[in-house]
Amino acid sequence: MRLFLKLSWFFRREWKKYILSILLLIFISILKLISPWMVGIIVDNVVNLRSTIQSLLILIAGIIASSILVYYLRYIWRIILFSSAYQLALDLRDQFYIILSKQKPHFYSKNKTGDLITRAVHDVDKVVYAVGEGVLALVDSLVLGCSVIIIMSIKINIYLTFFALFPMPLMVLCINNFGKKLYRSFCISQNAFSKLNNIIHENLKNIRITKSFGSEKYQLTYFITFIAKLHRKNIHSSKIDAKFDPIIYFFIGLSNLLAVAGGIYLIHKNIITIGELTSFIMYLGLMIWPMLAFAWTFNIVERGNVAYNRIYAYLNLEPFKNGNLPVPGHQGNILISIDKFSYPDSNQVVLKNIKINIKPKSYIGLCGPTGSGKSTLISLILRNLDLYKGKILFHNLPLSSLNLNEWRSLISFVDQVPFLFSDSIKNNICLGNPKATLNQIEYVAKLACIHQDIINFPKNYHTKVGEQGIMLSGGQKQRIAIARALLFPSKILILDDAFSSVDNYIGHNILTNIKKLKHYYILIISTHKLSFLKESSEIFVLQHGKIKQHGSHHVLIKQQGWYSKIYQYQKFKYNPSSKED
Repeated sequence: MRLFLKLSWFFRREWKKYILSILLLIFISILKLISPWMVGIIVDNVVNLRSTIQSLLILIAGIIASSILVYYLRYIWRIILFSSAYQLALDLRDQFYIILSKQKPHFYSKNKTGDLITRAVHDVDKVVYAVGEGVLALVDSLVLGCSVIIIMSIKINIYLTFFALFPMPLMVLCINNFGKKLYRSFCISQNAFSKLNNIIHENLKNIRITKSFGSEKYQLTYFITFIAKLHRKNIHSSKIDAKFDPIIYFFIGLSNLLAVAGGIYLIHKNIITIGELTSFIMYLGLMIWPMLAFAWTFNIVERGNVAYNRIYAYLNLEPFKNGNLPVPGHQGNILISIDKFSYPDSNQVVLKNIKINIKPKSYIGLCGPTGSGKSTLISLILRNLDLYKGKILFHNLPLSSLNLNEWRSLISFVDQVPFLFSDSIKNNICLGNPKATLNQIEYVAKLACIHQDIINFPKNYHTKVGEQGIMLSGGQKQRIAIARALLFPSKILILDDAFSSVDNYIGHNILTNIKKLKHYYILIISTHKLSFLKESSEIFVLQHGKIKQHGSHHVLIKQQGWYSKIYQYQKFKYNPSSKED
């Protein structure tokens, strides 16, 4: 029952609904005691020949009326109780999503998507089930069980009550023992279920790669092997779970045996009547549900406890630190001075001695070999990463002191691997500006040289792109991502190898269109195609995490170094007039 203590914040907030539920349940329990009492009166009246048709009909009508009232009150009670439980699901998922949205990229490299989905969906459902069905069963069993014990003790015989219920403490001890084993077993089973989700997610996401290498059989064998392991873990949990019911029914049978034996003795001694024994047996029948519910509560609450612990492990994560200073509204320099940067859990230095001063109305180029640190530097500017020695300033204010949402609202960003949602082209383009008109969307699509492709699709801008844009070519996805960035009302545009799948001719047209836009006062382009950097105000060449060269295109082309060598190679290799495949 530790779960209920952990969720005390929720019960305190919803106390009115739970108090109302408990009061209704007490009234329902009292109504449920009426039927056995009336049956006992009927039996005694018939045995003693005191019954009349009128009195019999009144008693039967009372039984029917109380049963109907119990039905409707339980219906109302469940609505009140479960509305609170479903509210908990909304709260937990909101909290979980907010925490995940505020984590650093490093968090997602350590935690797999399938596991996070399992916690947000399956684990939350288990907690809600425990708070809904678990509370229902627990409160119902306690209230009804205590009411039955009290009425049996007062109305019939207290000694017979204790004699018949003698096996109950033994049952509780057994259930508690199996509950601990079930908790450990379910922990193992739930973790295995998360791994299964990871496997399914990765296989479906990379199904084209699997098919291209013809490794379907290998992946199927691996999947079946893991399923078999998960099946064995679930069977182990089910074996423990299956021991609950036999134990309960054994002790219920033992209670009935003791009740009948004791009742016969008391009737023989003229202490109770046959009708009272009949009522007692019926009351004992009402105790079956509290006993079953008590064991069932142990089961689902232990499962809910495991699930909540898995969720709570993430709810306590420290979010990405946000500054409290507003971002200055006017143009300013971005001063980068990084002494050293390494990724978390790694001793390898990725960036070292980086000194860059980005002035307003400048066009900055970043280039260098693969793995030289270009994307890492951009991530630091975007403030996706913070763990570095040095400083990045805007208007002489550290980025860490600025409001993160305001800072990112200044920037439009296109990643080297664009992500498109499984939605229409229109909705993908207006992601950052949902209120944009169709004319505005078409305008930025023309700037990104994708408009003509779109209108050739069957449903033009309403065409669904499929999961992660599977229906589009690499170049089309990149150009839609560029259009999306251009539609976002920002002041700084950062393109991280955004022309890698676009040919030089189209890429230069896009870049020419971008430079015509007046609202960007800083343009940063990271690329391997050096022809895109010819008009840059300053180019920084990164090698092994250090700035090896910097200057304009004309300065760098005259120097002996990586830039000059690669530019000459690309000049003869590529034909700028070629078109995209």
